[in-house]
Amino acid sequence: MLPLNISAYIIPGTDAHLSEYIAPRDSRLTFMTGFTGSAGTAVVTRSKAALWTDSRYWLQAERQLDCNWELQQSYSVGNIAEWLIAQVPLGEVIGFDPFLFSLQTQENYMLNLMSSNRSLAPVSENLVDQVWKDRPAVSPENLIRLPDRVILRSWQTKVELIRSQMRDNPYKPTALLLSALDETAWLFNLRGNDIPYNPFFYSYTLLTLDQIWLFVHTHRVTEELRRYLNASCVDSLCVQLKSYDSVSENIESYVSQIGVKVWIGTEYTNYALYQLITPQDKLLTSSYSPVLMTKAVKDETEQRILREAHVRDAVAVMQLLLWLEKSVPGGKETELTAANYVNTCRSKQNDNRGPSFETISASGPNAALAHYSPTNETDRKLTPTEMFLLDSGGQYLDGTTDITRTVHWGVPTALQKEAFTRVLMGNIEISRTVFPTRTRGVNIEMLGRRALWEVGLNYGHGTGHGVGNYFGVHEWPVGFQSNNIPFTAGMFTSIEPGYYKENDFGIRIEDVAVIVPYQTQYGNHFLTFDTVSLVPYDRKLIDVSLLSAEQIQWLNNYYQKIRTVVGPELDKQGLSEENEWMLRNTEPFPAPGSSSSNCSSSLTLLLLALAFTLHHSRII
Repeated sequence: MLPLNISAYIIPGTDAHLSEYIAPRDSRLTFMTGFTGSAGTAVVTRSKAALWTDSRYWLQAERQLDCNWELQQSYSVGNIAEWLIAQVPLGEVIGFDPFLFSLQTQENYMLNLMSSNRSLAPVSENLVDQVWKDRPAVSPENLIRLPDRVILRSWQTKVELIRSQMRDNPYKPTALLLSALDETAWLFNLRGNDIPYNPFFYSYTLLTLDQIWLFVHTHRVTEELRRYLNASCVDSLCVQLKSYDSVSENIESYVSQIGVKVWIGTEYTNYALYQLITPQDKLLTSSYSPVLMTKAVKDETEQRILREAHVRDAVAVMQLLLWLEKSVPGGKETELTAANYVNTCRSKQNDNRGPSFETISASGPNAALAHYSPTNETDRKLTPTEMFLLDSGGQYLDGTTDITRTVHWGVPTALQKEAFTRVLMGNIEISRTVFPTRTRGVNIEMLGRRALWEVGLNYGHGTGHGVGNYFGVHEWPVGFQSNNIPFTAGMFTSIEPGYYKENDFGIRIEDVAVIVPYQTQYGNHFLTFDTVSLVPYDRKLIDVSLLSAEQIQWLNNYYQKIRTVVGPELDKQGLSEENEWMLRNTEPFPAPGSSSSNCSSSLTLLLLALAFTLHHSRII
């Protein structure tokens, strides 16, 4: 910083593709701070260092930061800018790596610092990389892979589909720049191993109306891949392979031509590349590229195979829950053994390619950390006296899965049972809602919180995110946040309300659902959710008296679906014990006012009266 006359340096927790999940070589935030959460920003001044992260990670950050670091809990650009203004003297410079800033991030910092007489300046060389002496290199062994199975839409078909959207755009772009890693992977039906848990490879694509430039580490391209991409010709469906590190100079060269206009998605284009596209009349922006918008809606084949992946995944989760039910009372199992067991179960399912993210296996107070993952230092023994939360998922050739179940093997407290039931009510209310097509998720997100709000409870994370076909477990731009796109049929999203009591327990119920058409009495353009995660909820944690008749009916229909869809798969795999466990745990709940419900209520009153009589007889 000193020779550059920089008084502060901003360190985001992302990479040059603005990815959520990043490779070890891009984990600059972790290298500097020791913090391993997936969201955060650090700032180093000449005398101080501070980290900002959101409420999911506050407790984790407190555990991981040493005394060099201050933890700031108000996580926004505005809060970071306020801190910078307080720490950086007037007239001095705040530096950042433009490859790690989005357009919006750079603009937000500029606006917040504008009247403070402090300036924001891009620094061409990343300063963390200069002090990170053993930073991992790009592995030459991580070859870019051809599709593992037949995909009905060839990459040539996808290219022409995107080109048709470029031609139809009234602003007439001549090129489309793809920066997000899943954009290039989707367009060419390719996968890689550069990012843990995500089948992506470092890449950019510049797609014009008559050319295709693919920027990759070319030493990892096999001859087979060159043939697959038609890399030896120069026609409109021939891919020209270029060095990954040459993307800036090639964009600069393209933009220097007369009459060109480059279309970018601002959410995933870094500021360094954006700066190159000048003047402004050569730039066309939208929040998301047409590739991300197209990928968000699965075709019939993609929907079918993603459903099939969730069926096999449900088998693995059921195997885990049955094993824990039998093993935990013995006192030998821990958070780590549970995480390892579920991933082992998944590995035995057809077409599995490993977990889709680091498994969240959390018991007791660790579960109050929404995104805690066990380590050898934090691993806790599982006991029948504590709640246990498992958030896990798998990568399969036909789909990506993500599911959370919370269980208790003993007697839950009244608060635990009520909180779990209210979280379940939120999950059900979103899942059963009917809404007009193109409704935004943010407009129905509160349905997941209402039952909690009624008793003064809440949760500090999002309510859902998109899921892909052997892509990222968090697939934008689908979900329930304000910057997600409107729902249409064929999109997949998670639904995952929760509740977390600090230093005590945590609850989350997460399912993946596909958005499907719904025929109403008077209108045709309506949608609803069809849940594709098929694992029963812990019955002992459900207070049926809190559920409405409609919620019980939804729950019973869901349980019948589990029996109908997963039952045959359990039989096919010869898992009779798991099938019996599934049948026990999907017994229908009695409807309010039914004879079985009335009998249950009468039995409860009889037992209470008997207990009262016995108690007073002992006193007498």
